[in-house]
Amino acid sequence: MKIGFIGLGNMARAMIGGMLEKEMVQAADIIGSAKTKKTLEAVHETYGIAVTDSNRTVAEQVEVLVLAVKPQFLGEVIAEIRAVLPEDTLVISIAAGKSLTWLEEAFGKWVKLVRFMPNTPALVGEGCTGICVNDAVSQEEQAYSLQLAESFGKGDFVEERLMDAVGAVSGSSPAYVFLFMEAMADAGVAAGLPRKKAYEFAAQAVYGSAKLMLKTGSHPGELKDMVCSPGGTTIEGVRILEERGFRGAVMDALLATVEKSKKL
Repeated sequence: MKIGFIGLGNMARAMIGGMLEKEMVQAADIIGSAKTKKTLEAVHETYGIAVTDSNRTVAEQVEVLVLAVKPQFLGEVIAEIRAVLPEDTLVISIAAGKSLTWLEEAFGKWVKLVRFMPNTPALVGEGCTGICVNDAVSQEEQAYSLQLAESFGKGDFVEERLMDAVGAVSGSSPAYVFLFMEAMADAGVAAGLPRKKAYEFAAQAVYGSAKLMLKTGSHPGELKDMVCSPGGTTIEGVRILEERGFRGAVMDALLATVEKSKKL
């Protein structure tokens, strides 16, 4: 199956790398387009796929087309390719805020449409992708879409009305986690840890905590309680976080990203 990518940024590269590593497709069966010669050369050298500066060339040649461009450029790209897009092409969009209805109207015709909401940990094979489809997508194509998403992490189907929430909880949240880790490391440095070691300890603590929750299936509150000994150091830190409105601030931040996504 021939797969094309319009846009070759970080997320597209994560998807390409995952597909090749899982041997879903060979490099010879992937083609991608981008605006700059530097990007085209870098992707070709890294992955060995065919590259071009023509979006129309990609759209004409493939059975699966991934639209990996930013939301503000998506309408322009669709206007460029819709006349040459074969009717049986499976189109996957990773643009936040652009609904299946919006995509159908932009194409101006019946198109097999899939929306992915991935996140940046896909770059290391640990992504989490929300998926929804329109009525034109068959059961077999849905299964293929899930297989594709799972080539660079985990994937799951959700109702489209929940995609903005997926974008907040999964898509945007790595930025908040990195901010949290940076703050943890800064505190470590203030307490005397060398900067490099502070980052390593903070990152491993977050990674290990997430893995523990996923592996045990335990409620996060239960796992938090395991660390908080009576009268101990951890519960004192929890007290300060609660006093400063930590949970409320996190919830407000994610709900703000949901609202922003709806306006894109």
